Amino acid sequence: MTYRSVFTPKLFQDQVVLVTGGGSGIGRCVAHELAALGAHAVLVGRNQAKLEQVTAEILADGGAASWLVCDIRQEDAVRQTVAAVLAARGRLDGLVNNAGGQFMKPLEAISAKGWQAVIDTNLTGGFLMARECYVQHMQQHGGSIVNIVADMWGSMPGMGHSGAARAGMVSFTETAAAEWAGSGVRVNAVAPGYIASSGMDHYPPEMGPMLRQMAQTVPLGRFGTEAETSAGIVFLLSPAATFISGSTLRIDGARPQVRMGWPLRVADATTQARAAIAPFNGFHRAQTPQVFSS
Repeated sequence: MTYRSVFTPKLFQDQVVLVTGGGSGIGRCVAHELAALGAHAVLVGRNQAKLEQVTAEILADGGAASWLVCDIRQEDAVRQTVAAVLAARGRLDGLVNNAGGQFMKPLEAISAKGWQAVIDTNLTGGFLMARECYVQHMQQHGGSIVNIVADMWGSMPGMGHSGAARAGMVSFTETAAAEWAGSGVRVNAVAPGYIASSGMDHYPPEMGPMLRQMAQTVPLGRFGTEAETSAGIVFLLSPAATFISGSTLRIDGARPQVRMGWPLRVADATTQARAAIAPFNGFHRAQTPQVFSS
C-alpha cells in the first residue's frame, strides 16, 4: 500500500521539507505524505530510534527521507541542524514546525521549571527553527513555513502553559508573515483539535475514560485523523496557497463553537458516513492510539 493523498502526484518533486517532531504522530504522517508527493522529508526530533524507524518506512515505500537529532530548545543545535540540512541537500523549501508537548496540571500546581519547559518546546523552539530556516536560506530563496499550534480558542484550562505557548505561536505566525513576506516567505499555522494520534498515549492511563468521551463534545461527533491534519498542512505548503499567509487553519470539527445555552447536536455514525464529513484515512501506516483499542 502507498499513501493515498488527495493532492496531485509529484506536487513537491525535488523539494526539501524539514519536519520537526517527525518521529511520531502527526509529524510522521506529514513526512510520509510529503515524501509520497515527491519531497525529500528531513525528520528532526530528539528520539533517534523513532526518526530512524519513520525514515525506514518512507524509504521502504519508495520515498526520500533522512533524519537529524536535534533538541529544538537549544539555539546552537537548531542553527547547526539547519546548516546540516543545507549542506546535505542544498535547499530548504518548507518547514513544518510540528514538535511540541505538554502535560496536564492546573495553573496553581505548575512550577516555573514546568512552565518554562512547555514554553520552550511549543513556542521558543518553533521560533528558533523558523528563524534559522529564514536566515540561512529562505531570506534569499523564499519558502513556506507551517507552525502547528492547537485548539486553544477559549484557552486551555488544565494546560495553561500550553495554551499560552500556542497563542504565542499564532501571534508569531502573524508577525513573521508580515516581516518575511518581502523575501517571498509565507508563514501559516494549523490548529488541530481532537486528533486520534499517538500523542494521546502519552497521557496517564487514568485519563483514558475522559479521552474516549471527548468525541462527544465535538459537533462532528468524532476524532480527526492524522491524514486530515496532514492534508491541511500540505495544502498550506502547496502552490494552491500562495496568497495565504498569516492565517491559522483550524482542523477541529467545530469543537470551539460549542456554547453554553445552545444544545449540542452531535453527528451520529450514520451522519458521519456522509461524504461531506466522513473520516479521511489516507495514511496507509496509520496506527490507532492504544487508548482507543482497550
